[in-house]
Amino acid sequence: MLPGPASELMDLRKQAIDLFRTGIAAAEPGLQVAAALEKRADRFERAGRVILIAFGKAACAMTSAALPLIGSKLHKAIAVTNAENAVAIGGVEVIVAGHPLPDQESLKAGCVVETLARSAGPGDLVLVLVSGGGSALLCAPAAGLSLAEKIALNDALIRSGADIREINTVRQYFSRLKGGRLAQLASRADILALIVSDVPGDDVRLVASGPTASPYASAARALDVLSTYSVSSRFKEALIPTDVCISETMCDRVENVVVVSNRISLERLTAKALQCGIRVLKASDWLSGNVGNAARELHGLALEHACHQGPLAIVAGGEPTVEVSGTGKGGRNQELALRFALANEAKAIHRRWVFLSGGTDGRDGPTDAAGGIVDAGSISWMRDFGEDPDILLRNNDSYAALATSGDLLMTGATGTNVADLQILLMR
Repeated sequence: MLPGPASELMDLRKQAIDLFRTGIAAAEPGLQVAAALEKRADRFERAGRVILIAFGKAACAMTSAALPLIGSKLHKAIAVTNAENAVAIGGVEVIVAGHPLPDQESLKAGCVVETLARSAGPGDLVLVLVSGGGSALLCAPAAGLSLAEKIALNDALIRSGADIREINTVRQYFSRLKGGRLAQLASRADILALIVSDVPGDDVRLVASGPTASPYASAARALDVLSTYSVSSRFKEALIPTDVCISETMCDRVENVVVVSNRISLERLTAKALQCGIRVLKASDWLSGNVGNAARELHGLALEHACHQGPLAIVAGGEPTVEVSGTGKGGRNQELALRFALANEAKAIHRRWVFLSGGTDGRDGPTDAAGGIVDAGSISWMRDFGEDPDILLRNNDSYAALATSGDLLMTGATGTNVADLQILLMR
C-alpha cells in the first residue's frame, strides 16, 4: 500500500513523535526526586551528615533536584554520568564516564564511590540516586578482573542476545559495588536510594545491577547465563562466589524507592493519545526477547486490528535484544523499526501507518540516534537510493538503512532513561 498523501503522513509522523516526547517528559526525574525527598524530610532532619552518590544517565538532573532539600548537611557529593548528560553542579564532583561500555573514568568513579561509601558512619544518611546506564558508568571490577576484561565481558553479554535480567545477573557477581555491595560498604549509615527504573517490573535488584538491593539471582545462575551464551570460561574464574545478603537489621536502614519508570511513561503517553481521540491498545507489559520476534508480534497486531475504524495506537515499552553477528552500526530500536518495515513489505497493513521505536535516553546503541520511525514507503525509499535493506539488516547495519530513507529518530540526550517506547499509529 502506498504511504498516502504526504501531508497526512507527515501529520501522522509528527503525532507519533509528540507522543514519544510525552513519554519522555513523564520520565523527567527532577520533580519526582524532589517530591520523594520532601516526603522524607524527617530523615534529613535526623542525619548528622548527608553523603550523596548519584550515577546513571539521569545523575545530574537528580542531583540538581536533591541539593536544595539537603541544604547545609551535605558532606560530600558525586555524580557519575555520560558525556551527553553531564553538566557542572556547584559543590558536586561530576565524573563523565563511559557508556555503553565502561572506561578508565568509570573505573575512577568506582574507586571514588567505594571510598565515599566506606566513609559513612553512624548518624549519616547516604542518599543514592540511581538511573539507567549505571552499570557501565560505575565500574569496580572483582579482584583479578582487569578493566579490559570487564569491558570484554560487558561487550560479550550485550552482543550475545541475553536479556537485561540475565546481563545484570552476571554483572552483579563481577563487581565490588553491584548486587547490594554498595549498601554493605555503607552499612553503618542510613541509606535512601531513589531509582529511575529502566527494567521490567521496576525490580530494584536490576536497575544499574542493584547496588543497594540483594542480588537478583544466585552465583550459580550467573554461571548458567555465561554457559548458555557461550561467554568465555576465563570470566568464570573471576566471579565473586559469595552471595550478598541484606540482613533484617540492615533492611531497616535501607529504603529503595522507584520514582520514575517505563510504566509511568506508557501511562502518560496513553492518556495523551486518548485525549486526542485515539483508541489505544497496549501490546505487552514489557517488550522483550529477540528483536525479530518483537517486530513480528507488533506487525501481527497491526494486521489484526487494521480493520477497526478510527485512529488507533498500539503502544509498548521494554527492551528487546539483538544478537550482533555483523559489523554494521545500529541499535535495538533502529533494528526493530527496520524489521517492522520489512515485515510490512512482505504483508502490507491496509491503512496508513507510522511505527516509532526509540530509547528514552535519546541514544540507541553506540549511535547518535534515539531509534527509528518508519512508514509504508520506507523500504521503497531505501531501494530507490540503491540500498538493499535485507543485506544491511544481516550486517546489523540498521543505522545506514534508516539514514538512507530519512527515518532515523534524532532527539539528543534527554537526561533520563526508562528503557524504550514503541508507538504504532494507524489512521
